[in-house]
Amino acid sequence: MLHVFRTTEGLVACRDGEWMRLPELSWDEWFQADSPIQWLNLRLAQARPGGQPDMTVLAPLASQEVWAAGVTYYRSRSARMEESDAAADCYDRVYSADRPELFFKATPHRVVGTGGPVRIRRDATWNVPEPELALCVSRSGRIFGYTVGNDMSSRDLEGENPLYLPQAKVYDQCCALGPGILVTDDPLPPDTEIRLTINRDGKVVFSGSTQLSQMKRAPEELVGYLFRDNRFPAGCFLLTGTGVVPDAGF
Repeated sequence: MLHVFRTTEGLVACRDGEWMRLPELSWDEWFQADSPIQWLNLRLAQARPGGQPDMTVLAPLASQEVWAAGVTYYRSRSARMEESDAAADCYDRVYSADRPELFFKATPHRVVGTGGPVRIRRDATWNVPEPELALCVSRSGRIFGYTVGNDMSSRDLEGENPLYLPQAKVYDQCCALGPGILVTDDPLPPDTEIRLTINRDGKVVFSGSTQLSQMKRAPEELVGYLFRDNRFPAGCFLLTGTGVVPDAGF
């Protein structure tokens, strides 16, 4: 297995427990390569292995935008219909439509890395984390890796009116990615699990999980729609939707 991290020491890779520092490599150039995995492997072949470095892990992006897909799980469809009487039919129709819901999520300065503090909007009263599989997508629209994403959401704003979606989703520290990128050409197994646990004062106040098999749409389909008439010169990340949603009383 190959994992890559963006750190205070530059790009650092770990392959099957063997660590390699690649501080001279450009994160953006990696995402811009025609074949990011081949590009990386050629450079790893020239790197000297070493012990685990003393490093601070940063969010795994440089110039990449973060986009997101919505209502890709049945549980998300149900939750959106519960939160908004006015838009219930809208969420139901987008779940079964050919075209997925895609929306802009974050620029790099709005993204925090692992262990960093995400935020909730000060003018919102119902806020939830949304744990999601994040796709790492090259400039040419090629999925070459995966990471963990948190699509923070102000559900009361979106529920009041679907046109408030940008305000419910896009604000400072609204998104978390990382810690690193699992680099692979292979799709993840359908039984890959996504888990969410929320702790307060040392106690678990919510815990839930889902599997990728519960997604209605394939990652390649979502990327295909995202890249329609849309260029990403430095590549991008695409959050694939959440199937773990705290109940309305949370």
